[in-house]
Amino acid sequence: MAELTQSPNRPRRLMADYLKTPWAAIAALLIAVAILDPGNWTAVVIFAGKALAHTGQYILFAVLLLSYLKATGAEVMVARAFEGRETRMIVLAALFGGLAPFCSCEVIPFIAGLLALGAPLSAVMAFWLSSPLIDPPTLLITAGALGWPFAIGKAVAAVALGLFGGFIVKALMGHGAFAQPLREYKPAGCCGCGPTKQEKPRWRFWADPERRARFRAEFLYNGVFLLKWLALAYVLEALLVSYVPADLIAGVVGGEGVLPIATAALVGMPAYLNSYVAPPLLAGLMEQGMTAGAAMAFMVAGAVSSIPAMAAVWSLVKPRVFAVYLGLGLSGAVIAGVVFQML
Repeated sequence: MAELTQSPNRPRRLMADYLKTPWAAIAALLIAVAILDPGNWTAVVIFAGKALAHTGQYILFAVLLLSYLKATGAEVMVARAFEGRETRMIVLAALFGGLAPFCSCEVIPFIAGLLALGAPLSAVMAFWLSSPLIDPPTLLITAGALGWPFAIGKAVAAVALGLFGGFIVKALMGHGAFAQPLREYKPAGCCGCGPTKQEKPRWRFWADPERRARFRAEFLYNGVFLLKWLALAYVLEALLVSYVPADLIAGVVGGEGVLPIATAALVGMPAYLNSYVAPPLLAGLMEQGMTAGAAMAFMVAGAVSSIPAMAAVWSLVKPRVFAVYLGLGLSGAVIAGVVFQML
């Protein structure tokens, strides 16, 4: 009887779930163009299709790399960065932040465990600031959309921001700040606990059936995830190039000086776009007149204010630590944009 009463609602739930996906957004946007500007529909589709095909090689390599890291258990190496002297921990945490293949929910128990075990907030902050900015897939996708100089610049900015934040927090802690940074925390258990330092990666994972299964599952999941978000990103880029006047973009985030860069950082933080969508859209904005420094500031500020990163910080630490996190992210984004513009 329960099956009979629940089955009529199943198609409705499936439709509701579909409407929340990037595929539905892509379909809606293309249908809108077909209705409102049918003469430009083909150009929009061709633009998005060519851009997606160009980035396809980077997507494939990124998915293979991320699946390999997850199957081998390479993320356990990150835990070892939080051992030893505080200065060493900050440096290693900033470096590993750009390499860790964590999902957003794995970061929460990982960081909570480190803070609970006494890892200094300075090293944890270094990891938190650098981790949302870059990882292997993001690096490759950024290179495909904006070129290797921009991708390398973003990777350097990620590490530099981690170091900047880590040492600022270390200095504040030296004056008595953040004596009790951690809220009372109870793991939600969405991904289980983070990796332990006793575990070891298995680089030849294919000898283990369970790890082979993990590789296949990660490959399929990440492949579909990147494909749908990048397809949406390139459709949005095509619409941006077609319908947003270049003079408007150039007037807001174009030109020389710090003001356009600071404006881009302020706009980028609340208007968060995930690291897979942002590069194609920034490519379109730069074609319309956005400066390279403003694009870097927008990307850095937007990544720091990502929903998973902010939720992790808010759920674990007290409000004053959260405020410092956002302040470091915003100021670091402006500095990164200024330096990148100069170079």
